[in-house]
This record gives sequence, C-alpha cells and structure tokens, in this order.
Amino acid sequence: MQQASNRHSQGIPARHRVVFAALFAGAALLGCSKPTDASWSGYAEGDYVYVAAPFAGRLVTLAAQRGATVQRGAALFTLDADSEHAAREEAAAHLASAKAQAANTGKGRRSEEVAVTQAQLEQARAAAALATSELARQQQLFAQGFVSNSRVDDARSAAQSAQARVEELSAALSVAQLPARSDEQRAALATASAAEQALAQARWREQQKQQGAPTDALVTETFFRVGEWVGAGQPVVALLPPGATKARFFVPEQELAGINVGQPVSIACDGCGEAIPARIDFIAAQPEYTPPVIYSNAQRSRLVFMVEARPEPKHGLRLKPGQPLDVRRAPAAP
Repeated sequence: MQQASNRHSQGIPARHRVVFAALFAGAALLGCSKPTDASWSGYAEGDYVYVAAPFAGRLVTLAAQRGATVQRGAALFTLDADSEHAAREEAAAHLASAKAQAANTGKGRRSEEVAVTQAQLEQARAAAALATSELARQQQLFAQGFVSNSRVDDARSAAQSAQARVEELSAALSVAQLPARSDEQRAALATASAAEQALAQARWREQQKQQGAPTDALVTETFFRVGEWVGAGQPVVALLPPGATKARFFVPEQELAGINVGQPVSIACDGCGEAIPARIDFIAAQPEYTPPVIYSNAQRSRLVFMVEARPEPKHGLRLKPGQPLDVRRAPAAP
C-alpha cells in the first residue's frame, strides 16, 4: 500500500504537490483559529404609546394623521359626548339645589313669616293686659261682695292663659330668627360637597371623550375611521415618542457571560450610515429558541437570550421599527 501511495505521489508534478500542500496547510490554520467576534442578529423595536378613551362612543373627529408629528397636548380624536354633557348639566343642577339648601340652613325664617309672628305676639300681649285688668276688677268686686269667688277664679284663669300665649309667641319669634340646628347645617353642607364631587366626575367623563397627545410624538397608526364605534379602552391612535426606539437582538447562551446591562454596543443596519452607539438596558432572564424573524440555518438550533439596547434619542431617530439590525460589542476606547 505504501509503495502504491508513493507511486501515486510520484505521478503528480512537483508544482501541483506544492499547491496542494499550501491548501491543506491553510485549511488546517482556519480549523484551528478562533472565530472572530461575530455580530448578533436582531431588529428595531418601538415603545409605542397607545391612546384610548376610558369610555365607549362613536368617533366624531380624528385629527391625527399617520406619519404626522404632533406636539404634546395636540388634539388627536373626539368621541361623541352627548350623554356625558347631559350628565354634567344634571350634576350642575343638583349642586345648585344643594348649595341653596345649605345656605338656607344658615338663615332664620323669612321676614314676612317673622312679621306674622310679631303681630300675633302683639295681639297676645294686648289680650294678656286685658285679662290682667279684668282679673283686678273681679277681685275688687269680690271684695265688695258683688261677685262670687268663682268669677274671680275664671278671671284668673283667663289672665294666666293670656300670659302663656304671650310667652309661647315670644319663644316662636326667637326661634324664627335663629338658623337651623348645627346637625342640619352639617348635613346640608355635606350634601352640597357630594354634589360638587358628582359634578367634577361628570366633567371628567365628558373631557375624556376628547384625547390629546400625552407627549411630542410621531403618529404611526390610526385604528378607526370617523363614524365607527370605539369600545372603552380601545386604542384609536398609536404614537412613537422620540427616544422610544430600541434594538432588540438575541445572544447565544454561551456568549451571555460576556455582556451586561450598561455595556456599550454598536448597531449597524442597511441605510443607517455609520454605526449607531447604544447601551444594553435589558437582558432576559429566560432563554428561548431563535425567533423566526431572525431564523437562519446557522442559528436554527441555538438557545438564545433576548437583549435590548437603547441608543440616545438623537441616534434613535435613525432606527425604524421592524428594521433588521446587526449588533456588535462596541470597540474598546483607545
């Protein structure tokens, strides 16, 4: 066998044997060398703000347009608020009534009612004076023997009754000039306070039918058209604020030990120009299989950990959600 091999080698020209030797040596060097620091595949992801109303209603206006940039506080959409408007008006009427009742408990009776009681008191005083005079006259006649003792008793009873009437009306006049009792006043004030809170709730519900931009942002999507019914809590507009774009990539578990939160990385993508600097701000605690969005034959069997890195806002504007990315460790500072 060795002789056959030697004969076979001798049949190859010398220059060919040199080329084959060089190829085998290069392959051996490639097989023994360590792989370079390869990039990690991923994609750009946005932290969207979904704007919704907490109450259902028909979409009346849609001021937000896809692709437009809106400022904080700018109107986005409005739902019909007829029911909420009516509830607010009802609450305002209840509040006015409660306030009037509370104010009334701090006053005495009306001046006209007090005047009637005052007149009745004057009449009672006159009647009491007359009854007292009649008692004195009957007592004098009894002393002279012209009337019996029973006549004197009747006159005394009439005088006492008239005086009691005077005292009754005097007390009634004092009460008519007093406000309501403290307990009634506190109850009336509590009712007025509850009515104020009910009005505030009605106003808030009406205001929630019109939603504005919570921050400066790009309108990325609208989910309803004018005239459609929007359920409570259903997003109508999706916003992407500045700095809300991040890189999401996947690191094989054998490379996980080499990265940590806060570590700088470099992001590259088609059409992004120069590399985008970023810092890792999240590393998943649980592994997963390579997601289909970055599936390849080289990665099909790997267990990977999801990692997120966030660029500075000025650089984040260069990333578009869904855009494929390549992420590498940032080169060491010189």
